[in-house]
Amino acid sequence: MSGVRMMSPVNWEEWMARVREGAMADEGSVSKVVLISSVAALGGFLFGFDTSVINGAVGALASVFQAGDTAIGLAVSAALIGSAVGAFVGGELADRLGRVRVMVVAAVLFAVSTVGSGLAFGLVDLSLWRLVGGIAVGIASVIAPAYIAEIAPAHLRGRLGSLQQLAIVTGIFSALLVDYFIATQAGSAESPYWFGLPAWRWMLLSELPIAIFYGVGALMIPESPRYLVAKKHDAKALTVLRTILGRGAEAKMGEIRRTISTEASGRFKDLRGRFGLLPIVWIGIALSVFQQFVGINVIFYYSSILWQAVGFSEKDSLAITVITSVTNIVTTFIAIATVDRFGRKPLLIVGSVGMALTLGVLSFVFGSAPLDASGNPVLQGAAGTVALFAANLYVFCFGMSWGPVVWVLLGEMFNNRIRAHALALAGSAQWVANFLVSATFPALRTLSLGLAYGLYTASALGSLFFVIFFIRETRGRELEDM
Repeated sequence: MSGVRMMSPVNWEEWMARVREGAMADEGSVSKVVLISSVAALGGFLFGFDTSVINGAVGALASVFQAGDTAIGLAVSAALIGSAVGAFVGGELADRLGRVRVMVVAAVLFAVSTVGSGLAFGLVDLSLWRLVGGIAVGIASVIAPAYIAEIAPAHLRGRLGSLQQLAIVTGIFSALLVDYFIATQAGSAESPYWFGLPAWRWMLLSELPIAIFYGVGALMIPESPRYLVAKKHDAKALTVLRTILGRGAEAKMGEIRRTISTEASGRFKDLRGRFGLLPIVWIGIALSVFQQFVGINVIFYYSSILWQAVGFSEKDSLAITVITSVTNIVTTFIAIATVDRFGRKPLLIVGSVGMALTLGVLSFVFGSAPLDASGNPVLQGAAGTVALFAANLYVFCFGMSWGPVVWVLLGEMFNNRIRAHALALAGSAQWVANFLVSATFPALRTLSLGLAYGLYTASALGSLFFVIFFIRETRGRELEDM
């Protein structure tokens, strides 16, 4: 035994620690990457919450402020105009200030807008505060997918990028659930609730704690390594890369350095191409526009008054809306589980086909239904069940495809030099399209619900051909190879 040295328990523990450290160095820390990405995706949660919490208050706003369909449509959509502005400036701010600092700016704007909206004295006042909140939503819609794409390893990027959509739909669900709880507790959205304030005001104020949490969380996550390298903070970038990649950090650092050194600092002028913009930028814009033109946000902004218009009670309409948002969440998990396995393009194709079919059914049901004295379609017999089933199946098809996959693609389809600015332009186009759909729906509803859903059906068909001919698969590719 003299030639053999026995390892003491202390040495054994040290050896195991080194083994664990080595394994971590090889693979990085998946849990840390997921946590970091989840904090960034909180902006998506606020995005969904902010844009949907107005749903339960729409009827009360029309009554309290004696406003017609057009005025209510503009008030609801004011946040979308702000979102277009926020998305447009978000890329420039992200390149100048950094991804994390811009998240903090968005959190502050969310908080200010929430308080202002909840205490608004009139419809104009409310619209202005929602415009501020919209700017925050626009910034969050750009910064989260960009940051997650830049922080995530290639083999996880699709799933982590889908966290943005999961956060959005969870935010939508939470907002609708809060609306339902407050309305049922108070008796209606117009009834007094805590401290004598009407229930609809508490619906809008409920966003404040989340905005504060987002701001605090953003201060605790690392900056994007690609941004740090661009700003000559190589040591900090390497530390972040070691956390997420382990031993592959040095090699990835070299790749990032090479792309940064060979590419000039991104500017909006770098997006210019033969047809005004680079083809890839046009594709990103078209993706964003199609995502909205299929009418998904009509379901989440106006569903409560839509179902009331066709015969359901206020309480039942809110309950149906909550169920629909749950469907959206469940289907997003399907996208998270499959986007890195099957790819982005197949999911988009399946989603387009499903949306075209279900929207076509809704167009037929609403268009062929008899009208009441107010001109609203009355769903008799099985028509109501068919409409509910088709609406939820439509949300299912959107939630497992165009909802999350568009955000994944926008975060990864552009190269490092133009990513922030191209994403900003595509995001801005998305919000303009969202505004057009949301602002025109009240008038279209008055004219013909069948026509409204017929237009969304045509957009779903258009999205199918667009994906087939213009979208390239990005699954498994490194951002430096885009």
